[in-house]
Amino acid sequence: MVSVCMATYNGGQYIKQQLESILSQMAPDDEVVISDDGSNDNTRDIVLSLGDNRIRLLENSGSHGFVSNFENALRNAKGEIIFLSDQDDVWFDRKVEMLTDALKNYDLVIHDAQLIDGDGKSLGKTYYSTLHHKTGFWANLWKTRWLGCCMAFRREVLDYCLPIPKSIVAHDYWIGMMGMVKFRSCFLEDVLIGYRRHGNNVSTSSEKSDNSLWYKLVVKRTNLLVSILGRLISR
Repeated sequence: MVSVCMATYNGGQYIKQQLESILSQMAPDDEVVISDDGSNDNTRDIVLSLGDNRIRLLENSGSHGFVSNFENALRNAKGEIIFLSDQDDVWFDRKVEMLTDALKNYDLVIHDAQLIDGDGKSLGKTYYSTLHHKTGFWANLWKTRWLGCCMAFRREVLDYCLPIPKSIVAHDYWIGMMGMVKFRSCFLEDVLIGYRRHGNNVSTSSEKSDNSLWYKLVVKRTNLLVSILGRLISR
């Protein structure tokens, strides 16, 4: 069983297209677990209007924010294979098939993404080509290259990563780093989604903050490293 975990907040503009691109690839017994963080637009109405019994729409009753919202979806996932999804991208054909097949040999898999604009038009480059992607623990600790919407993993990874420490600033950063340290992980060069870049979306790749460079480069990385070591020691 596959569980696609999505966190939503005021995502009405793109969520119908995204859900249709996901559901078209899923089996009858798969599920999409959506945690909504108090949207005040038509997000919930659009989700419900699809009338698909594979969708479970939940309310995030915990603290607000995208990490807590994603964690709520992850805690409620029932599948043995977990996909993370943003509310505003587009999945390309065979994404579920290709990653599910790759997870026969790995525990966590990440793939590349085509950058698209708000109208769905290609920006002519892929996400990882813009980063000059590097592998290895220290390279990814210093500059995160984990993008949740390009990630899928096995139940064992999810069980190990939950709960997400309060000091963690991004769920995908945490899961990706733990997958690299503790499990078998791999990067696929296949481009399997349209990753939408527009003014309203938030991700670790477009993080903006008033915090100092010192905080962003040192304190958050230190918190992550301490959390990783703490989880490895405790389990």
